[in-house]
Amino acid sequence: MAAILTASRIRGRRTGRFWPLVAAVLTAGVALGEMAYAANNSVQGAKKEDGYEVDAPTAILIEAKSGSILFEKNADELRAPSSMMKLMTAEVVFSALKKGEIKPTDEFRISENTWRKGGAPSGGSTMFAAINSRVSVDDLLRGAVIQSGNDSCMALAEGLSNTEAAFAERMTKRARELGLTKSTFGNSSGLPDPGNKMTVRELAMLARHIVLTYPDQYKLFGEREFTWNKIRQQNRNPLLTMLEGADGMKTGHTKEGGYGMVGSAVQNGLRLIVVVNGLTDSDDRATEAKKLLEWGFRNFEARTLFSANQAVGFARVFGGENRSVKLASPEPIKVMVQRNGTDKLVARIVYTGPVRAPVAPGQRIGVLKVWRGSNIAMEAPLVAAEPVATGSTTRRAIDGASELVIGLFRAGAEKL
Repeated sequence: MAAILTASRIRGRRTGRFWPLVAAVLTAGVALGEMAYAANNSVQGAKKEDGYEVDAPTAILIEAKSGSILFEKNADELRAPSSMMKLMTAEVVFSALKKGEIKPTDEFRISENTWRKGGAPSGGSTMFAAINSRVSVDDLLRGAVIQSGNDSCMALAEGLSNTEAAFAERMTKRARELGLTKSTFGNSSGLPDPGNKMTVRELAMLARHIVLTYPDQYKLFGEREFTWNKIRQQNRNPLLTMLEGADGMKTGHTKEGGYGMVGSAVQNGLRLIVVVNGLTDSDDRATEAKKLLEWGFRNFEARTLFSANQAVGFARVFGGENRSVKLASPEPIKVMVQRNGTDKLVARIVYTGPVRAPVAPGQRIGVLKVWRGSNIAMEAPLVAAEPVATGSTTRRAIDGASELVIGLFRAGAEKL
């Protein structure tokens, strides 16, 4: 079945203003494999609300590979992440291991501070590491991931940054590097602290990053039990025994944050990640997470919007031999759509422009953003698919005059 194409003017963003550009609007029911070149065209269909709802105050469901968002509810509301925040601690350690800053066999000391605040005397979740003992990074990670040990996280923090406070600053810096713009951290464990704030969206982004970047370390999240100090403890993630294909990731609970969970599962080669937070009961968080994952597996499938290097649209060029440059993605652009074809997705190219010549092939120009209703479904970076050399003096003069006129016109319009 061929895609349906209709003429349309979609707009691209230029430094906060809109420029005429190209994009695609697709209906989930069309066969995207035969989608024609989409410049200045759109594919449209009727929108139908599925009416799906969850009890969790905040929730999100994404597909791991593309980052497509299948469902969200108050996804940008900052809340205490509780022990789900240990994912950030684990990521910092994974990154340090990858860079060779530390080795899995390196041993960190269990300080008195760690033992009292996070160990056996604390009464919280712990791996029961003995005071003044030395524990390998590998075992501390297992304690943090499988047993949710607060002492494990504190020992890792002190081992890497000398103090937990310094490690918390490192966590925030690393979060910004990963594009987590709202998350803040006051400690390494998620124990109550005013500085511990995350959204379910950023927790999902972090979980996706861990899954894709550290596939070997990710296996820790699926281990069912861990024994330390002759004490065997089960993995605290109930999804591991509740849902087929579940293999991660982390639960959390504090009085301030309520009950939350980051969960991930694979079925038929499709990996979904769910995050819920703010529930009042531990059973409810597991039930809600399971229901969302099952709904996603049952109702969604991946479709290709554009194949690798297929022209997606154009960006305006300033001072070049050509007035525009063709945009594409080096990787296939895929999005999750509902199997019954009830989604209406709108795709729009966003870039800062006009792009100044010369333009090199592969140069990052902008991003293709796909909306499902009023929410972003996925984003994909776009690069120049062809070179554009610097134009003649006359061409640059004409483009400069054109930009001046357009700027004056917009300035006048904004005053009206």
